[in-house]
Amino acid sequence: MKRTVLISGAGISGPALGYWLHRAGWAVTVVERADALRAGGYPIDIRGTAVEVVRRMGILRQLREAHTGTRRYTFLNSDGGVVASLNGPSPGRSPEGHDLEVRRGDLAAELYSITRDDVEFLFNDSIDTVDQTGGGVDVTFRSGRRRTFDVAVGADGMHSQTREAWFGPEERFHRYLGYGFAIFTMPNTLGLSRELMMWNTPGKAAALYAVGETDELHAFLNFHWPKPPFAEVRGPGARRDLVARVFAGASWEVPRMVGAMRDAADVFCDTAAQIRMPRWTGGRVALVGDAAYAPSFLTGQGSSLALVGAYVLGRSLATHGNHTAAFAAYEQDLREYVAVNQALVDSGGARLFPVTAQALELRNSMLRGLDHMPSATARPAHSALRL
Repeated sequence: MKRTVLISGAGISGPALGYWLHRAGWAVTVVERADALRAGGYPIDIRGTAVEVVRRMGILRQLREAHTGTRRYTFLNSDGGVVASLNGPSPGRSPEGHDLEVRRGDLAAELYSITRDDVEFLFNDSIDTVDQTGGGVDVTFRSGRRRTFDVAVGADGMHSQTREAWFGPEERFHRYLGYGFAIFTMPNTLGLSRELMMWNTPGKAAALYAVGETDELHAFLNFHWPKPPFAEVRGPGARRDLVARVFAGASWEVPRMVGAMRDAADVFCDTAAQIRMPRWTGGRVALVGDAAYAPSFLTGQGSSLALVGAYVLGRSLATHGNHTAAFAAYEQDLREYVAVNQALVDSGGARLFPVTAQALELRNSMLRGLDHMPSATARPAHSALRL
């Protein structure tokens, strides 16, 4: 009889784990509170060990074809003047060789395409209650249906409800990294194509990112704040007001970005933070991806950790006869890899967002001496785990 698993979350780590467990003979169900996959989305990176994971999944060629191939990075000072304008990483070192940059939605779509015929997806639903018994995990869904699984896995992101329900409130595991941000899309009135423009003053950054030949830009407003800025700010309107106040008086395209943020339907305001847990498993429940070890966007490793974590958890459940041994192997095999990648924020991971005038000038001096953006593949943390 097939072992059964319920995975909460149909983003990156959820379908990836579903792929590996189906291959191992498990009956897989993925529940997702949204009514469909999230299309489009901001660019994400697939680096180091994660590239080998997608190769083993058979989707490396498709992702290479979807590679966004950013051709130009332009850095601006507080007046909007050009500090440095750099070509993208050298082709021999990055796109075809190692790293990939794709839209998040393109990666999610590829993962869904290789699992949808073999994995049960329950969209527009979520877990309401979880009760572990000696023989399984009894789950009641928001829709009212009830089912029992051998194992349940939370792959439901940094603000995971699975983690909240089983391991405790997020505050126990949340490590704030000193920044708040807003991301959204806006019209591409500048005619940008496959390029990023970033404006900086100490403690503030504004970026416009054109993934391809589109009429849409990904906009990003990032700011240093000593304490989590949205902790006591309730409601999306109040959060937008806070971001607007922070960037009041800024130059370049920032006023237009703030105006677009107020009208955008897809604004997401949050903090740069990590999830750090002493254990990612308990009983018959496990966490994977951002729910367990979100590294923050400052590391550029969120999607890579999600893919590698799903592979290691899937391998552990496939090769061990019981969940207790499998979860122990998952914790042991992945812990160091997670630690070295999360530590990137303590070794220059936030260098694009300097907080002081001195740090900003140091960064700008470094950029002025370059012709190309440096390839991220040189970082050993990205390949710290051998599969």
